[in-house]
Amino acid sequence: MSNKMWGGRFTERPDEIMEEINVSIDVDRHLYAQDIAASKAHAAMLAKQGIITAVDAKNIAKGLDTILSEIGQDKFSFKRALEDIHMNVESRLSDLIGSAAGRLHTARSRNDQVATDFRLFVRDIIDDTDAALAAFQRALVDRAIEHADTVMPGFTHLQTAQPVTFGHHLMAYVEMAARDRGRFQDARKRLNESPLGAAALAGTSFPIDRVATAQALGFERPMANSLDAVSDRDFVLETLAAASICAVHLSRFAEEIVIWTSPLVGLIRLSDKFTTGSSIMPQKRNPDAAELVRAKTGRVIGALTGLLIVMKGLPLAYQKDMQEDKQGAMEAFAALSLAIRAMTGMVGDLVPDQERMKAAAGEGYATATDLADWLVRTLKMPFRDAHHVTGRIVGVAFKAGVALHELPLQQMQAIEPRITSAALAVLSVESSVKSRVSYGGTAPKNVRAQAKAWLKRLEKERKLG
Repeated sequence: MSNKMWGGRFTERPDEIMEEINVSIDVDRHLYAQDIAASKAHAAMLAKQGIITAVDAKNIAKGLDTILSEIGQDKFSFKRALEDIHMNVESRLSDLIGSAAGRLHTARSRNDQVATDFRLFVRDIIDDTDAALAAFQRALVDRAIEHADTVMPGFTHLQTAQPVTFGHHLMAYVEMAARDRGRFQDARKRLNESPLGAAALAGTSFPIDRVATAQALGFERPMANSLDAVSDRDFVLETLAAASICAVHLSRFAEEIVIWTSPLVGLIRLSDKFTTGSSIMPQKRNPDAAELVRAKTGRVIGALTGLLIVMKGLPLAYQKDMQEDKQGAMEAFAALSLAIRAMTGMVGDLVPDQERMKAAAGEGYATATDLADWLVRTLKMPFRDAHHVTGRIVGVAFKAGVALHELPLQQMQAIEPRITSAALAVLSVESSVKSRVSYGGTAPKNVRAQAKAWLKRLEKERKLG
């Protein structure tokens, strides 16, 4: 028995293994809303152009609405024998309205159908991701204002470098998320062209109006080349690339949370909401949410790599290989969505140990650069000379086992006689962060100004919708 959707050329059923490798309904069923929306737009256009009757178009639209409701209420029976979402919808439409359902496929192919559906799906994903990232930014900004004065160690090479504020550290991720949002928006602009009407690969001889269907579906314009329209998956690749960079940003923050919550470091605490215990060690509090965010990054990057490999050797136009474009991408987008929400929750939940942060900020002679800057500013010493003098003073303090600000002035003067007691005032961690007033610096007033500017920007975005 042949498949009733494409069986004219075929007289026998496919092998069982062929059916199994060919079927995609388990994945593309998630495109049902987009598939039905595109079909309604296509039917309305066909009627307007006189290609099908208004009565058929009305019945098609009514039947599609019924199917949408059935799927939404989990009353629809998806059939693997019908391969994909397109055939499942069309078959059910045929049950509901009879032979008029067969007119819906006029002037289109499953090739332009799936390209259209997936573009609509990815566009929706981008919009959802943007909203989630905006919420993440708001959480970060709120905590940054709260901790604009909270001193913590800043690191390079994971070694204590210079004091910064916790608010400043959090604001760094606000900026990263802003770039992530920009990349997603750039991807959205480029994907927002409609493949519908490109048919299998060459367009159609019917007098269709591709501009009308593009506008009905919220696309800016129809794609200009029918071969490109059905075979392009740049829009998925670009969105996955943006997702991968975003996931890397989240993973870096998650890694910091894992480090900071370790008792060996002890800079922050997470509550029971975002930690788990051990089945054997009753004292344990594990930062599993952060660890899982870190791990999910691999899934996102893997989806990008996987699709690049699928696409790299495909000649124009559509190839069945492209059926493998959806599962990895959908799983990656779901993983990223969960990771963003988890990180947003942890930002609101974390409690910094401010005393420990302040103490750690002064460890490792973190204010040595402030002393070097004082030598340059006050004694007009070339910075390289100041760097050398300060390094010698740090060495003396290290041998004496004291902090830099605890080293007696006389011992500093033994290395550089012109140093005065005024130099000691710059060696506290509070003085250090307050002095970093250059644009983008860690000074508390900078942090407050930047955070408040971001609050206004985010609120404006929210009102604009």
